Amino acid sequence: MKQLVKKIVVLAVTSALSLSFFNVSHAATYTVVNKNAAENLGYTYGGKLNNQGNMAVIGANTYNFPVQFSHLDSVDFSRIIKLARDDKDYYFGLGLIEDSANFEARAKAGNATANDLAWSKLYLQKINKSSANPNFEYQIVADSAALYNLGESAASISKEICVFDTNFTGDLTCTDDKTRSTANAIEGFNNQGIMFGTATAPYLPIAGPADSNGDSQTHWVREHGQRGFYSPDFGTTIVPVPPSETRYGGGISAVLDINDSGTAVGYSSYDVSSAREALVLNTKDNGCADPDVLADIPQEVCIQNLQSGMYYIQAFKVSLTDPAAEPELLGLLVNPLAEDERAFTSQAVAINNNGVAVGYAHGWNNKDVTTPTATERMTGSYAVMFKDGNVFDFNQPHYDYRTSSVIEFSRANDINDAGLAVGYLLNTSTFVKKFFYVDTTVPYSDMAMITPKDFFKSSESIAYAVNSNGIIVGEAEIETHNESSDNPRRTVGFIYDTSSEVPTMTNINSLLSCDSAYNIIKANDINEQGQISATAIVKSTAYDALGNPVTDDSGNPVMVDVVRAVMLEPIPANENPVVEDCGLTDEKVERQGASLGWFGLLSLLTLIGLRRRATTTSY
Repeated sequence: MKQLVKKIVVLAVTSALSLSFFNVSHAATYTVVNKNAAENLGYTYGGKLNNQGNMAVIGANTYNFPVQFSHLDSVDFSRIIKLARDDKDYYFGLGLIEDSANFEARAKAGNATANDLAWSKLYLQKINKSSANPNFEYQIVADSAALYNLGESAASISKEICVFDTNFTGDLTCTDDKTRSTANAIEGFNNQGIMFGTATAPYLPIAGPADSNGDSQTHWVREHGQRGFYSPDFGTTIVPVPPSETRYGGGISAVLDINDSGTAVGYSSYDVSSAREALVLNTKDNGCADPDVLADIPQEVCIQNLQSGMYYIQAFKVSLTDPAAEPELLGLLVNPLAEDERAFTSQAVAINNNGVAVGYAHGWNNKDVTTPTATERMTGSYAVMFKDGNVFDFNQPHYDYRTSSVIEFSRANDINDAGLAVGYLLNTSTFVKKFFYVDTTVPYSDMAMITPKDFFKSSESIAYAVNSNGIIVGEAEIETHNESSDNPRRTVGFIYDTSSEVPTMTNINSLLSCDSAYNIIKANDINEQGQISATAIVKSTAYDALGNPVTDDSGNPVMVDVVRAVMLEPIPANENPVVEDCGLTDEKVERQGASLGWFGLLSLLTLIGLRRRATTTSY
């Protein structure tokens, strides 16, 4: 989610983006239905959708963010003033703190200006991301929202649900003054309308131990981290799906997909790190039971500081139609020895109506080793299938790179009822991600991960979804570079029909009307009707931090590029759309067959002897 928001901010605060299409004459085959700005949110982002057109939406950039100024002191206000002075040229529409001498007084009286609020929120965000908040003494800013859109009409508004968020007193109601400290996401709907997703508990203020003067420092603590949930009634009822392991902070779980039979998949914490547990229980050496530590901070804060690396997580499934059903762990790609304390991980991302799930799991440099010793390297994570109690890696090769971290070599993101799985894998000679598909109905020894030709060799491409007709959607880079290293390379949503006689990756923007106001940067899902959930960039009125429209000196609205969730609706063939000539546009893309010389620098070693059936490419 953090990477998503970062990318949205980079793309949305500039108007420098331009559409980059090929010179082509075509008849538009899709119309764009804008899912509209959600109330009090700047950006929306398309998620999964079902066959009824119910669509998950993620929101970000909250207007009128509830900064708790009463918990900031004079030093903090001085630092905010300095932040504005140092960084005003880096943020669109922001300036110096005006009347800075009265900044603290007006903010604490509830009269902060939009400029005041924007800088104060940025100040908290910067503290949250640094080592300046070791004991959670500052308010936490998550600034994401879980939304859904039922698509009753083209003008339908995406609606927010609070999931586990509350107001700052912890009341279990979805109020206007919710904390906005929770990371919420509706992942999607199944075809029975069951909503599912993940969310965290809110950070609420608690008082720490009193000092010698009788004063106590406020700390921000949450009951649990990420937890899966589902809702049978569009958010009115939220049913948590607790993890198997909840000690020392509530554990971790996620619900990432539900099939039409009501079987949910995702991941759950199943054990805790013995090293982390030892720190929690230690009565000395700065452990969380050390009286010297507890004299300064609450024990909850000490344990919260140990959450990173606390849990081992594993893919799971559970039947939501059987109240007595227990979650079932789906296994790992290998079987570690009991004394091996490394964090072995697997996640189930999608499940089809035949009960076959896909996702990814940690693997080893030698794929033939099923029970590695502690000295054998866990070098990467690999796309996997969970079927009949087993975990399969699609017969792909494994690699041994001498790095300090685990490399994400491949991931499966979806599987249709015909057993076609899609995702991406890392081209190990270029270290560029490429989308793949694989037929999982053939014997394991015959499985082949096909990586078709995409826009060009250095283009990163990821497949997110596939429908029962074998139509794949995703995103791919369409330019080789950008003028500024601060900006990501431009992406477009793509569509790829595996049933075509000559399958070709198609830029979805080339399937829209030439005068379309939308630039589709990502295709997130496709249903059986061919409707596509997508994310687009479109011009919209700029709003300040309080949610008020920004105007220029003449009173005209300032227009900026924003990210918006959209639905792409197929145009019926019998409507005979007019063939248009979109003409030539500025192109900054690498043509098929081109290559970049610096790829050789990215190759860590030469791979030889790989079985062709394991990884097939059209290049």
